[in-house]
Amino acid sequence: MKETEIKIVKARQYTAQLIYDFFNERLRIDYYRGNVASLVEDIEEINKKQQFTKVIIHAKPEHFEQLISYGYQLEAIFKGFSNGSDCYAMALYKNNDRRISTEWVKEDEILTSVYKKGRNSKQKTIPETYEFRRATGKDVTKLAALYDSVFEVYPTPMNEPDYIKKVMKNGSIFHIVEYNKEIVSAASADINKTFHHAELTDCATLPEHRKYGFMKKLLSELENELKNEQIFCAFSIARSLSFAMNAAFYQLGYEYRGRMTNNCYIFDKLEDMNVWAKDLSQ
Repeated sequence: MKETEIKIVKARQYTAQLIYDFFNERLRIDYYRGNVASLVEDIEEINKKQQFTKVIIHAKPEHFEQLISYGYQLEAIFKGFSNGSDCYAMALYKNNDRRISTEWVKEDEILTSVYKKGRNSKQKTIPETYEFRRATGKDVTKLAALYDSVFEVYPTPMNEPDYIKKVMKNGSIFHIVEYNKEIVSAASADINKTFHHAELTDCATLPEHRKYGFMKKLLSELENELKNEQIFCAFSIARSLSFAMNAAFYQLGYEYRGRMTNNCYIFDKLEDMNVWAKDLSQ
């Protein structure tokens, strides 16, 4: 079975792009036009066959109340997601275990700690033995090895060189840190040129190289590339249990925009994910 499958649905009353995310047991509607009631009705029929435990609709702001009336819940707001307009991430759960987070209070405490640390974005001194650069197609094998080493489980197959090669071809850009010609840290920007936004993602650093705070520098480099492409909406979906990643985004000027419950498999289980967004035009 495929890990994901993209389907473009052109029904009589609406059109939509559906992502069948089998690995993360969820159905995601990334884009739609037309009759929302008809779309929701068809989602129910799809789910009877596929039995996804979570449905996410990237909704237009004007459909927020209508989706609430159908049982959907607001989990996050992606500022400027669709050519400057906001996107409301509306979720519907089909399984009680998927709906219940056992770490919510702890994640709130981590977020509070992030705020208390403040926005001091001063970069640590990085030894000259580390080289920062943009990755190329020649780096996919080493990138895959990095992700395979850092993550026991990941929402996408980043431990496969062919998959990284495919996302690069589709427009994702990677920045890396090398030490003795080996990749020790990396992050990427997944660019959508239709809606002019980018997700900063695939952040990973080998444990023995984490003391220098590479991620903030990598993310800043990616932001500069996005600005050059006139992509002004940057966002990230970070593990709610990771103080370091949430602190990095906060210190770089990102705003917390919500938390998505049991959103995807990462490390060894389904985890809650915090949404951070930034207007790069400011």
